[in-house]
Amino acid sequence: MYLHHGKTPIPVLFENEFCIVLNKPSGLSVQGGEGVKVSLDSILSENISPRPLLVHRLDRDTSGIILVAKTKTAAAGFSTLLARTGVPLRVGKGVLKQYLGVCSGVPEHKQGVIKQKLDIRGSKKESETRYKLLSSAASQLDGMEINFSLLELELGTGRMHQIRRHLARTGNPILGDDKYGDFSLNKKLRKAYGLNYLLLHASRLVIQPEPILVPEGLDISAAPPEYFSGFMRIIALGR
Repeated sequence: MYLHHGKTPIPVLFENEFCIVLNKPSGLSVQGGEGVKVSLDSILSENISPRPLLVHRLDRDTSGIILVAKTKTAAAGFSTLLARTGVPLRVGKGVLKQYLGVCSGVPEHKQGVIKQKLDIRGSKKESETRYKLLSSAASQLDGMEINFSLLELELGTGRMHQIRRHLARTGNPILGDDKYGDFSLNKKLRKAYGLNYLLLHASRLVIQPEPILVPEGLDISAAPPEYFSGFMRIIALGR
């Protein structure tokens, strides 16, 4: 099943009486605003009545899994559940938001936790991203050997642009990031490989059982888009 707008169908990954889980394409803003003609919110309004309600966000250029609620009551319930993002699943009532990202360089450690204070609207907020190195590869670019890494990333908190900011600060910026990334490298990648996208994808959402909204729980995965997997094939960055 898909939601349709122009030439960009949006896959529906799951639906029940309380929510819809979608696979958002890169380049689509979640909400309207200045300079935004089409958003996920407006597409939902065109396709479904009454319009489903947003309960969390993805950056415009990040692809992947996003959940919307069908009623105000469900939206309040899911907002409460999603506030538990980062609570370990073994504790019970946890929520897992997992991403795949391709970055430049190779992290010093194969797995770890990035903890930093981020400026959020003028206030310093604690933030946490857990990462695991899945694979790495090297490629020749303009006569230089450049290392790339495929990371599995898990939110411990959900701050604005958190993953992108964390990896930029640790020296492993996400490829294609035009706000926090390596602009010179991005330009070379566009020229050499035609890479015009941010290589960050919300790949998995797990919500543990909740008696009313999701009595059996949710565990939904979405494969990265073709431009993402295609770039990995080009530079032999296997999983």
